[in-house]
Amino acid sequence: MSISDLFDSGFKKRNEDHFAAIVRVAMADGIITPEEKAFLDRLAKNLDIDEGDYKDILKNYQSHPINPPVSYDQRLERLYDLVRMVHVDQIHGENELKLLNKIGVGLGFHAVNVRYIVDKALTVVASGATLETFIYEIRHMNQ
Repeated sequence: MSISDLFDSGFKKRNEDHFAAIVRVAMADGIITPEEKAFLDRLAKNLDIDEGDYKDILKNYQSHPINPPVSYDQRLERLYDLVRMVHVDQIHGENELKLLNKIGVGLGFHAVNVRYIVDKALTVVASGATLETFIYEIRHMNQ
């Protein structure tokens, strides 16, 4: 096995785990709506997740760990994806927000301020922000 095979394998696994975390948020209410399905389909394509893996993740999404990215910008990108899923799902319940906060901690955000970050992220995404705007707003939320 070559080094590129190891890199590709690790990259693929991180994408699958990230996708599974988003599926976990989508399944918080027990169903995947047509809007969520369309979002998951687009995200799976963007993350290069093939159909077989897609089906397996939908079936076994809780068996995938939440692996936090090292880079803060990568954490913000993943948070953006998750919050967009919550926005599409119109999640308003406390259980779903608790799950999003847990996933936020799993992504590497500090438990002390994850709720504040998640609340701000929900507000920014609700305004229709692009990824670039989202990253800027979260990075500068205390200034």
